Amino acid sequence: MIKVRVFVKNISAESFWDIGKTIPPIQIATNLNVVGINKKGEDMLEVPFVFTINYNPAVAQISLKGKSHVTGSKDELEQILKGHKEKKPPPPIIIQSISNVVFLESVIICRTLNIPPPIPLPKISPVTKKKRSEPTYRA
Repeated sequence: MIKVRVFVKNISAESFWDIGKTIPPIQIATNLNVVGINKKGEDMLEVPFVFTINYNPAVAQISLKGKSHVTGSKDELEQILKGHKEKKPPPPIIIQSISNVVFLESVIICRTLNIPPPIPLPKISPVTKKKRSEPTYRA
């Protein structure tokens, strides 16, 4: 069974928007880049990554860098390394584990900088009163 531990080593965040001005409609682009996969000892792989968030218009910029340690059976680790050498994407469990951590960290950073988070917030439509209608079932 593969286990993934994620460590954020560097955080860079900057807000370019003046406080007090309303933020216009913006587009948020996120990018998770796995830099490589390296063997660390007999039973561990190290997966360095860079996660960036760009806003358009330029409201802010956020970057997180780190490493994840992947442990598992020797066969599983060899398959991951072999896939990396063949230019295949890393297994979903590695990408999912990294993105869970970096998205959570980025939401906290966005709250601190008072900028929109990189995840879509739910839209709640206004409630309108409906006429009482006949039930859709009969007993």
